[in-house]
Amino acid sequence: VGTVCTWFRSRGLPDHVADPDRVVEHLPRLYRAARAWCGSREEAEDLVQETCARVLARPRLIRGEDELGYLLRAMRNTLVSQRRAESRRPLTTPLVEELDLGARSGNDPAEAVESRQVYAAIHELPEEFRDALIAVDIVGLSYREAAQALGVPEGTVTSRLFRARDRVAGRLEGPPADP
Repeated sequence: VGTVCTWFRSRGLPDHVADPDRVVEHLPRLYRAARAWCGSREEAEDLVQETCARVLARPRLIRGEDELGYLLRAMRNTLVSQRRAESRRPLTTPLVEELDLGARSGNDPAEAVESRQVYAAIHELPEEFRDALIAVDIVGLSYREAAQALGVPEGTVTSRLFRARDRVAGRLEGPPADP
């Protein structure tokens, strides 16, 4: 690690290990991104918890100041690993009492339904569109930060974001009503 640190310092790039206190600062954005990727609040909470546990269990050197981008990439990789593992397991059917039949108590039911519809529309997007939408609209990254986190040019993020927003809006508007 010492040689790597020296290389970064010689190029003016600060390097650091993920600090638990700084990771906590990013939790709200991580939860929003996870909620959009997963489609359910419980899965999102599990994903963020698993990601934080993995990142903090083995200290890693983070180049530059892009800690949030690093955490988002780590969370995306954790999600992909979980989905691969799930695809190898036999499918089970949830019991009736385990089904989410409503919103949290205290939430406006109409707001909860609308929120579920938005997240469902986001979940149905192709992966590259969904990632751009989550990075910019849910996590709140700038186009430049999103491009860096996703490893694509800024113009690509702009294009994918436009298409993603258009598809989500079309999905939420639904088919035109027949007169």
